[in-house]
Amino acid sequence: MQPARKRLLSGGLRDLVLGAVTALGLSPFGLWPLGLAGLLLILARVGQAASGRQAFLRGLFIGAGWFGLSLNWITQPFFVDPLIYGWMAPFALLLIAFGLGLFWAVAAWGAYRLGGSGQRAGAMRFALTLSLAELLRGHILTGFPWSLPGHIWIDTPLAQMAALTGAYGMTALTLIALAAPLSFGRLRGGAVAAVILACASLWSWHRLSLPEPQARDFSLRIVQPNIAQSLKWDADEARSNFETLLRLTRDAPTDMVLWPETAVPYLITEGESAALAITDAGAGKPVATGIQRDQGQAAWNTLAVFEGEGRISQSFDKIHLVPFGEYMPMGDFLYENFGIRAFASQIGAGYSPGISRNLLDFGQAGGKALPLICYEAIFPGDLVTPARPDWIIQATNDAWFGTLTGPYQHFGQTRLRAIEQGLPLIRAANTGISAVIDARGHIATDLGGAPAYLPLGVQGVIDARLPGAFAPPPYAWMLALAGDWPLAALLVLAFITSWLLRAKSGRAPGKA
Repeated sequence: MQPARKRLLSGGLRDLVLGAVTALGLSPFGLWPLGLAGLLLILARVGQAASGRQAFLRGLFIGAGWFGLSLNWITQPFFVDPLIYGWMAPFALLLIAFGLGLFWAVAAWGAYRLGGSGQRAGAMRFALTLSLAELLRGHILTGFPWSLPGHIWIDTPLAQMAALTGAYGMTALTLIALAAPLSFGRLRGGAVAAVILACASLWSWHRLSLPEPQARDFSLRIVQPNIAQSLKWDADEARSNFETLLRLTRDAPTDMVLWPETAVPYLITEGESAALAITDAGAGKPVATGIQRDQGQAAWNTLAVFEGEGRISQSFDKIHLVPFGEYMPMGDFLYENFGIRAFASQIGAGYSPGISRNLLDFGQAGGKALPLICYEAIFPGDLVTPARPDWIIQATNDAWFGTLTGPYQHFGQTRLRAIEQGLPLIRAANTGISAVIDARGHIATDLGGAPAYLPLGVQGVIDARLPGAFAPPPYAWMLALAGDWPLAALLVLAFITSWLLRAKSGRAPGKA
């Protein structure tokens, strides 16, 4: 093997390991000090790249390591039916790891182009370009803001920063604080990092010290049936699965009941036997459940509220669908000619998106709830509605994500949405994690005073009062008025300033 190629492979392997080790700062590992140390090394290594090509490759392999470890759950859907799809799992992991790693690679290349070889400010420029790349990753091609660097703070008090800056802002501030000592020297850079940490700590202390908002005089039962994904659509198990949901609903001492995403294993018609069984089990209380509904050739992933004699009083159709999971590009062609359909859909080629994010109205006592189905909860912008809700519902089926990392990461991001909006969030998950989350992102208590939380792999119910809400925090206001564009504008302004300062110093941009 030629020495140059050998150095390239060994360097790529080191970068891959560095990215993977740094990802241990994310949930469920939660080793945030290790994550911070890893991010510091990543900023230094990319900032010291001697060429645009070297910067690109370092960013690519580091990003692939980061996403390869943190998104290892992406293989799990392929093992629901392993004889047919299992062979695809390693290819899917490689594709998503290096595909998302391209965002880090382009950010690294852009940082070099702005800074050139040997510039002390290279780490800071990479911090800025990577922050912008992560923001773009959350929006382009329907977006996928999973495993942001700022997510390492989710299980710490500094998660309250989400109410001020959102998850993208947390990512930018984290990277800027780490890059400052590398770019500006220990004294000045350390001072910048200390100021950022002090402001984040003071804001978090302020949020945590606020009086607990008054809980609503409204209670809910969350049903977690714990049905394995391999059995969820098994025709021989359908009756048993449905009976489990009905059994866990009966005699609820609450004002309503919530079932998970696509909980009902049948296509359901108002007023007929399955719908009547749901309202009978609810004994006059509203039962909100995930269903699949169809009309002609179209189908929707829906959250429906059953009341009265098997009647659907209100509903919401999922808008933000999962690519390949709920819809396929060229879906009708692939389904009609090859029988290929989206993983989660049991009707036709896949689901159709809903039209509007309408609130669900539970009267004066229950107020208005914002519905989110499954991974809609990872998108901050999906929580923006014309009228502010009183609380948030998330119905999900995390059985698709396995049991190692995915469900914990999904749950953590859901908690961030509660913090960003200052609203309580009620979460019903098929196999877990189900919980009542207060407006600070913490686990509330149930009617018996225990944590309102059901872990993975447990069948059971949670009976709890609906926690109160805070006034809209700054990030919620900004998101409603302008989305995440102000952060993007600030990052672009920082790039321009960096380029102008460099041009003024008489140095030409680096050559790739």
